[in-house]
This record gives sequence, C-alpha cells and structure tokens, in this order.
Amino acid sequence: MVIGAGVAGLYQLHRMREMGMSVRAYEAGSGVGGTWYWNRYPGCRFDSQAEIYQYWFSEELYKSWQPSERFPAQPETEKWMNYVADNLDLKKDIQFNTRIKSAHYNENTDRWLVTTDDGEKIDTQFLIACCGMLSAPLVNRFPGQSSFKGEIHHTGLWPKEGVDLKGKKVAVIGTGATGIQVIQTIAPDVGSMKIFVRTPEYVIPMKNPKYTKEIWAEWGDKFHDLKKRVKETFAGFDYDFEAPPWNDLNKEERTEILEKHWNDGSLSLWLATFPEIFFEEDASQEVSEFVRKKMRARLNNDPKLCDLLIPKDYGFGTHRVPLENKYLEVYLQDNVEAVNCREAGIEEIVPDGIKTTDGKIHEVDVIILAVGFDAGSGALSRIDIRGRKGQSLKEQWQNEIKTAMGLQVHGYPNLFTTGAPLAPSAALCNMTTCLQHQVDWISGCIDYAIKHGKQVIEASQEFEDDWVRHHDEVANKTLVVKTDSWYMGSNVDGKPRRLLSYIGGVGNYHKKCDELAKNGYPGFLMS
Repeated sequence: MVIGAGVAGLYQLHRMREMGMSVRAYEAGSGVGGTWYWNRYPGCRFDSQAEIYQYWFSEELYKSWQPSERFPAQPETEKWMNYVADNLDLKKDIQFNTRIKSAHYNENTDRWLVTTDDGEKIDTQFLIACCGMLSAPLVNRFPGQSSFKGEIHHTGLWPKEGVDLKGKKVAVIGTGATGIQVIQTIAPDVGSMKIFVRTPEYVIPMKNPKYTKEIWAEWGDKFHDLKKRVKETFAGFDYDFEAPPWNDLNKEERTEILEKHWNDGSLSLWLATFPEIFFEEDASQEVSEFVRKKMRARLNNDPKLCDLLIPKDYGFGTHRVPLENKYLEVYLQDNVEAVNCREAGIEEIVPDGIKTTDGKIHEVDVIILAVGFDAGSGALSRIDIRGRKGQSLKEQWQNEIKTAMGLQVHGYPNLFTTGAPLAPSAALCNMTTCLQHQVDWISGCIDYAIKHGKQVIEASQEFEDDWVRHHDEVANKTLVVKTDSWYMGSNVDGKPRRLLSYIGGVGNYHKKCDELAKNGYPGFLMS
C-alpha cells in the first residue's frame, strides 16, 4: 500500500506494479500531484529547472512532454503529473479523497492494519509512506482565527476555485518562499496589502525564459547525461560546486564567480558557487554581503525597508533561498505596508482583521497564511502510526526525530518512507532526484527480501543509531544548525531541534544507499 499520489507516490505505484505486486495507492486529494495539487496559490511555481524536475525511468516520457518555460507554474506542473499518471494508467489503482487516519502493526501477522478517515480498513504487508515533506500545513497558527469575518486561507490548502482578491484589502502573513511568490503575484490586483514580516529572507531574481520545441529537443538529447549528473551532485541539480577553493581566490575573483551565478537567475548561486558558505564564517559573511548589496539597491537603499527585509543575523544559504520576480519592488508601492512583527508581533485574529501586540488592529478583507508546514516529520506524525508493542511514532518523534537514512524507523517493520527526516529529500534536494532514488531503493529492498523468502524488513537499532550519529556529525560542522528555520524544526513549538535534512550531499547519500543494496542490505534485518 502506498500513501500519497505525488512525485514519489506515483513512481512508487509504478515500480510496485512493474514488480508484479498487488498494490494500491491512497490519496487525500481528488487528483494526483501531491504538493502540486494542494499548493495552487497565486504565483506558485517550482525553482528547479524543468529539464531536471523530471522522471528518469523513461526517455520517451521525458521527450514527449513540452514545458513552456524554465520554471513552470503550478497549473502546468499539475497538468504534467496528470500526463504521467495517464500515460502509465496509474489512476485506476489510486483511491482519491481518502485520508489515512491510522496504521497499526500486527506482530502476530507481521502486517499493517490501516484505517481511513471513513472507517475503511486495509490489511497490507508493506506500507510505503509517500506523504511529502511539506504537506502538513500549520493552519491554526493564531488565536481567534475562527472569529474573522472575512476570508482566511492557508497557501497549502488553496481553494481550487481560486480566491477573488481584486481591489480588496489583503493581509499576507509570512515572507518565506511561498509568501514571496504570493506577494509578488497579487500585488498588481489588490486594493491594498499589509505584509506581516518577521524573518527576512535573502532572495535571488529568477530568470525564466520560454522553452520552444527546439530548446526542449536539445534538453532531450542530454537525457542520459542529466539522469546521471543529478544523482552525483550536492543537491540533485545539474550544477554543483566547481569553483576553486575560497582561500585560493582574492575578493575580485570571488565576486566575478558570484556575479556569474547571480546572473544565471537560478539556485546555482546557493548550490554551485562555494561550499565554504555552509562552514566558514568569513565566506558566509562575504557572500551574504554580496546579496545584501543587491537587495539594498532594489529597495532604493530605504533604511527602514532595508532593516526590515534584509537579513543580518544569519548567513546566506543557511535558510531556504527563494527565487523571486520583482518581490522587493512590491514594498515600494503606495498601497503596500510592511508590518514589522519583530517590533509588534501578531497577538490574535479579530473579527475585522489582525491585532498586533502594540494594540493596533489592521483591518483587512482577506488573510493569507503563508506560515509554512510541520516539515519532514509532520505528515507522518498526523497519522496514528503504531509499531512494535504499540509504540507511537508521533510520541517518539516528539522526544527525538530519528530514522534510518530516512527510509525506515526502527520498531516499525515493513514501513518505508520517502521525504522523511534525515535524508536529503527532507529539504536539501531537487525533489524528483531524491524521491525517485528512494523509491528505487525501497523497491529493490522489497524485491530482494521476497526473492530470498523473507516477509519482514526492519532497520536495526544499531544501524539507525549509527546513521543519526553520522547525520549529526555532518550537520554540526555547518552554520545551518546555528540558524532558526524550518530546516531545524524551529517553526513548530516544542519540535525537537535537529537538522531535518541530511546535508552530506545527494551524491554521497546515493553512494551509501547503493552500497547497502549491493551488499545485501546490511543493517536492515530480514526474516
């Protein structure tokens, strides 16, 4: 049984069917797409280039789809995922509009009993959770939300029919990657907009050229090279850190490299310039100041806006870095007000709008919550998952978030996970790269067990402990762990602090996984 019909769930369903397994997928939404089904807010688009945000199991499938631009928007991406599902005839094996309520392991039968929200019970040998790393939205974020007389919407649960914002007084809470996309997109249409800013973000202007058939044919010719390349790089993109060592260059030489990647208009400034920005304070400070200078110029060096919107207390790249399109310029509009939540935070939602701690009530018609997700662990924690001896995964992760390479959790036999904590796919990866690799690994592991007459697969305690130790050793060498962000679980009250994503590099992670498979999956006990 597969939970979810997003990037990972669709491919996992396809692989299980290829293996001749009896398999069914269950999806809470009414259609396929996962994050591209739920996140249909204005301006939603991905920031992995279309040529690498792809499935790699079929060259024909790759070449037969025609992206319209380098970074397509949500409607096109959802259409692409439906194209994949229809091409492979997957929908007949997906049950839509079904949310999983619980999954309990039966030690007598070595199987899982899964219950849906409408009471249906499913008995399954293998349970594969493809629930997504950013699919547990933080909806009840502020006191008094139910009292608001206008409309209130979370970006991750945006209505299919859309929301009429034309001429209205709109509040946007949150200025992370999602908030930025919303703000820059709705700015021309709203009557007025109040943007509630707490944590500023370093931003990079996106360059998004159109893709003709000729351009896509050129990418199609590179299919096999790209397929190999994305599995080897630090973050699963087709670019990687290739500059000379930081200390071998003078400032002018470093600036030249930074300018080149800035002008590319992609995430390469973050993921293909200098790895030292993750480890060394001086490199972090210099690159951060390079980006700050660019941002100050776009804000006309307005001291108030620069103070509010340009980070000072953390380094470039230790947060998620968003791409944007004239986002900063929105704050220069006469009908836009930036509310400094560091000076006066949100106290509650009241019937007429938002009340801040200085006693002011900001009257608005619509509130947009771009306040994020319980990342990595949230989707699984919201299901009542119980393993051996009735152990609750939710309770376990409330104390400490641990996994075996983000593929299994000790104590929960035959439960496999994609996009879970302590793997690159939890955050630091081009998602199609990492999710497909995990699906392939899981499929291979199950196939190996069945061919060797085994019924149960479970990561050992020792293997899990070793992986957590390695994960932390790598993470603690970086500046990322010193920064409060959703990467560290800091956006959720009471969440145990640990870097959610493995930061040792996608290429290294893949090598470790492939080595396990080659050697018969040591550390994953089979019986």
